[in-house]
Amino acid sequence: MQAMAEMRRTVADTPIGPIAITARADRITALTWVTSAPDRHADPLLSEASRQLAAYFAGHLRNFDLPLSVEGSDFQRAVCAAMKAIPFGETRTYGEIAKQLSAPAQAIGQACGNNPIPIIIPCHRVLGARGLGGFSARGGVETKVALLRHEVAAGLLI
Repeated sequence: MQAMAEMRRTVADTPIGPIAITARADRITALTWVTSAPDRHADPLLSEASRQLAAYFAGHLRNFDLPLSVEGSDFQRAVCAAMKAIPFGETRTYGEIAKQLSAPAQAIGQACGNNPIPIIIPCHRVLGARGLGGFSARGGVETKVALLRHEVAAGLLI
């Protein structure tokens, strides 16, 4: 039986707060908002993820190119794949993704809320039919609005 790969973590400072980047083996597995820098690893994958986040927030990167591993059900992975396909600066509704995946919009919303790798898998680009919808990361909807404004996808919000 193969041993489970060690989990590694670093913290990237971003305009929306410090974000912990977690990796296992050769894949990013999570991004989470933290209040302090718990640990930092000198690790090529984590360094590249930090570099890409910094480039995204500096306006120099529109598409992340990182190996990801979404831990969860097949449905969770399908919703994450649909979100990842939404181009920078564009949005989709829960209903549009629901139609694409032949699933109820509420299930799409729940899967978006359980996205383990926000920003890189851009759940902030998914909106309700008549409004923003929710955002489960620190700062809630205000963080979602900040990310949409950063991508100049917020014309409908202003």
